[in-house]
Amino acid sequence: MLKHLARFAFVFALAGSGMATFPAMAQQSMKVGSTPTGVPFTFLDTQTNTIQGVMVDLIEAIGKDAGFGVAIEPMQFSTLIPSLTSGKIDIIAAAMFATAQRKEVIDFSDTVYSYGEGLIVPKSDRKDYVSFDDMKGYTVGAQVGTAFVEPLKKVFPEVKIYDTIPDIMRDVNAGRIQAGFADMPILAYNLQQGRFPETRLVKSYKATIPGSVAIGVRKTDGELLAKINTSLAKLKANGGLSKILAKWGLE
Repeated sequence: MLKHLARFAFVFALAGSGMATFPAMAQQSMKVGSTPTGVPFTFLDTQTNTIQGVMVDLIEAIGKDAGFGVAIEPMQFSTLIPSLTSGKIDIIAAAMFATAQRKEVIDFSDTVYSYGEGLIVPKSDRKDYVSFDDMKGYTVGAQVGTAFVEPLKKVFPEVKIYDTIPDIMRDVNAGRIQAGFADMPILAYNLQQGRFPETRLVKSYKATIPGSVAIGVRKTDGELLAKINTSLAKLKANGGLSKILAKWGLE
């Protein structure tokens, strides 16, 4: 009995001095919602069956600096905010604009990247479109849940809503709709990869719905947001963000 108590006291003393070898506390892991169809921001790499892209590289770099692990959860764009507010995920890292309407529901980090909508039309349509006025009466397409839908509905008689940007591009490519609007870098990247050969990006078009991509968190997660912003600022200052953007053709 005395030997047992002595052994217990010895182990307790070691623990108090930091010398005992116990398993380290597991790193906190954050579930991050990303979409499989937003190349180059987020997309499904079919070779590895994992979500890759700008926002994945970025949130992993932020997590490494801030001290939390990252578990990527693939989901459709329209389900990202509901999944965040319901607690299914902890962070949104996707090609999501930090719009005023979304800011009423969730909080966003500082800006990651800014751009506007791009216009695609069938390659057989060679007109140099500049604005919505050049397309009066057209049937156009947009992705569900994006910042482009409502402004387009105010201008065009019919706006077809699609689950993904590739779905829009397929219908433009096949001539089923006259034009499509979506995130300009995503449209450009898809076309640069040789996808949708009967579709063209209209270079003369001037975007009218600009926005800034940012990382989303719940309004109750102010401490997490502060950590994300601190690490994001470091990555901007040391060139880490620029390297990530350049890797995916955005610099």
